Amino acid sequence: MPLPAPDVTCLFTAGSSYDCGRGMTATVTALPEAALSLPSGQVAACDPFIELGRDVEPFTAEVDPGTYPVALAVVEVTRADTPEFRDERVAAAWLRVSDQPTVEWTLALSGGQAAEDLDDTEFFGYGVDAGTGCFVDAAVTIPLGDLLGEDGDLLVEALFGDANSMTLTPVVLADPETSHNFVAFPSGWGDGCYPTWVGRSAGGEVTGFVTEFFVVPQPGRGAADS
Repeated sequence: MPLPAPDVTCLFTAGSSYDCGRGMTATVTALPEAALSLPSGQVAACDPFIELGRDVEPFTAEVDPGTYPVALAVVEVTRADTPEFRDERVAAAWLRVSDQPTVEWTLALSGGQAAEDLDDTEFFGYGVDAGTGCFVDAAVTIPLGDLLGEDGDLLVEALFGDANSMTLTPVVLADPETSHNFVAFPSGWGDGCYPTWVGRSAGGEVTGFVTEFFVVPQPGRGAADS
């Protein structure tokens, strides 16, 4: 079986604190949100700089078309031996589909992937080469890529603005003609490969998707391999 899912409730509860080792502590300080349009209900997660403009494989778990909130778990990292040290990171991104209680989180799979092919340190995830992830409807990734243009300046400006550091709030870019959009966010410590988990209610309905960026430790895990 694959890498165990994180404790999503803890990740998205303000004030949750994590011992990260080496004298570092991470505390959830903010849960900013933005709205994502899913015109087809085919949920995908990817690095927008790399994948938008291409066909992106959606997760096999689909949802009803609609508009749903995306929340970020922002943590502040401190060091006991360096009181002036402060670093903020996005630990996870949560596409919330339903208010029903989630009873199970499992690895979100795309076509041809099988959880039984993985051991307990492995996962399927998406690669990040530009320090950014996103949630998007797979049916609109090509036209949204056209919106970004060839160099992605529009997204860079939205992520950084006039600041010298990347924003820690969700960034929404939309096609003005169709209102199709995507929600982008910094990917934890930066580049890597990151898993997405799908939540289900007691009745089996999809309640949401969470992409985890391995910023804070989770119990019962070894070293994760993609």
